Amino acid sequence: MTIALHIDNLTKRFNELVAVDKISLDIDHGEIFGLLGPNGAGKTTTISMLSTMLKPTSGSATVNGIDIERNEDGVRKSIGIVFQDQSLDEELTAWENMDFHGRLYRVPADLRKQRITELLNLVELENRKDDIVKTFSGGMRRRLEIARGLLHHPAVLFLDEPTLGLDPQTRNHLWQYIATLAKEKGITIILTTHYMEEADQLCNRVAIIDHGKIIALDAPKNLKDGIGGDVVTIRSPDPAAVVAALSEPWITRVEQHNDEVVINLKNAEQHISAIVTLLNSKQVSIESLAIHKPTLEDVFLFFTGKTIRDEEADHKTNMRMYQRMVRH
Repeated sequence: MTIALHIDNLTKRFNELVAVDKISLDIDHGEIFGLLGPNGAGKTTTISMLSTMLKPTSGSATVNGIDIERNEDGVRKSIGIVFQDQSLDEELTAWENMDFHGRLYRVPADLRKQRITELLNLVELENRKDDIVKTFSGGMRRRLEIARGLLHHPAVLFLDEPTLGLDPQTRNHLWQYIATLAKEKGITIILTTHYMEEADQLCNRVAIIDHGKIIALDAPKNLKDGIGGDVVTIRSPDPAAVVAALSEPWITRVEQHNDEVVINLKNAEQHISAIVTLLNSKQVSIESLAIHKPTLEDVFLFFTGKTIRDEEADHKTNMRMYQRMVRH
């Protein structure tokens, strides 16, 4: 397997803020690789450096064997990108948006026409090719942006939060397209998302990013298996008492999170009655108890002690404080 991206200690600072902190990894050709984490974790900044829109503060990277700083034009010819924010011209038709993009990349006219037809068929927009984009739904626009990003046959496709704001049905539909692209076209796809189920469904491997650092990197299944069997969540009016009561050797980990206690253990079904009996014997009240197999959300909680939602809330607070400091 050849390496599509090589990243070595890639770092980006904005004054005192370290947005990306010494990230290093290799991504294989044809792999769907996920950069997973809350808003503000450094995902989009990483994509911006790899696509030559931002210069790194330090470190290096190659995309399709091309250095991102020494040969920006070469990198740009090798990649496609779908931005988090829409970049289509709403006053043009789907065909015109595609054609304009092809002209920018100097795709010959006959080949351009052929590829536009193929790609609009791929994303099931061939019947809407002559319609103005402003009449399209959010899902149709995302599909058109993905098709446009593929027009010049990139070796690497960057998808920055491609399903943000879409309804679950449309999101699942797009997941199918993304998986098909990697499998049938052999394109390396770098996906940023904070939707845990999106990364779990699509990615061969994921890097979980928090505060600009990679805190975990592996296949989703390996990451989930690595946190220790099943997850039991107990809600109680006295969560600290639950934590204090649960010190059995068959419990891998116990952690309080707000008014809930998260327990990692193997074969949870065999131990639930023992947990309930133990808490009752110590007169600890239980409001609810739930068992589930580990998710990537549990992996994030395991490594950070917080959920993605908590991290996003903390990031917004920190950014407001930082902006006030900059203004004053």
